[in-house]
Amino acid sequence: MASSKKKRKSGGSRSPVVQQRSVPWVMIGAVTVVLLLAAGVFGYVYVQYLGRQDVLAFTPSQENPDPSKDIPGVETAQYEAQQHVSPDQRVAYDQTPPFGGPHDGIWADCTGQVYDTPVRNENLVHSLEHGAVWIAYNPDKVQGADRASLAERVEGEPYTMMSPYPGMESPISLQSWGHRLQVDNADDKRIDQFITALRQNNNGVYPEIGGACQAYPGAFDPADPPPLDTSPPPPNAVTMDGRGAQTAPAGGMGG
Repeated sequence: MASSKKKRKSGGSRSPVVQQRSVPWVMIGAVTVVLLLAAGVFGYVYVQYLGRQDVLAFTPSQENPDPSKDIPGVETAQYEAQQHVSPDQRVAYDQTPPFGGPHDGIWADCTGQVYDTPVRNENLVHSLEHGAVWIAYNPDKVQGADRASLAERVEGEPYTMMSPYPGMESPISLQSWGHRLQVDNADDKRIDQFITALRQNNNGVYPEIGGACQAYPGAFDPADPPPLDTSPPPPNAVTMDGRGAQTAPAGGMGG
């Protein structure tokens, strides 16, 4: 009887069955991917927003007529305007590249032109007098993606131009009338700050407000511009004080 009860007792006890829920790894993975993508998009938009705000801080205003003063590394100089030379004259510029001084009576086209060849200083400086920004780069130091990044800032943008400048000490140099900024790489945020602050800044920053940027018909060919002469200026070159230059507008073509 005892053994029968034992058997009955032992046979009557059953182990509880535990049901485990499967983890929805697919759903978790999908949600994680969506969150990561959202975070990436938000981060990108936020960085772009900060970049735009940084550039907008350098927009000229009545309260801040020349924001370039707040850009580290910007050099400034005072130059006399409307001093013209003929196409066969050279100017003994005091800076390389120059950013002011006597210049050719014909300006270089600055309607978003990206020149593939070095352009004559005297024509480019006249464009600066009209409110343009000129990006010069050393072709031995700036190539490929860096050059393309600079070109994107120029192509189709009014009062902007770009050209190679062989032998230039700095990889990249930006010029506007009386202002220059030299930088080492195309990612430098000061490039956009300089352009924003000085391109067509009508607060007395450049002399010829309202000056045209389109090439004078028949006088300057953007497809075949006059070449840069890198040889030392001859003894009869026009000096920076204007000796040998014309002080009146040349040929009725502007200042």
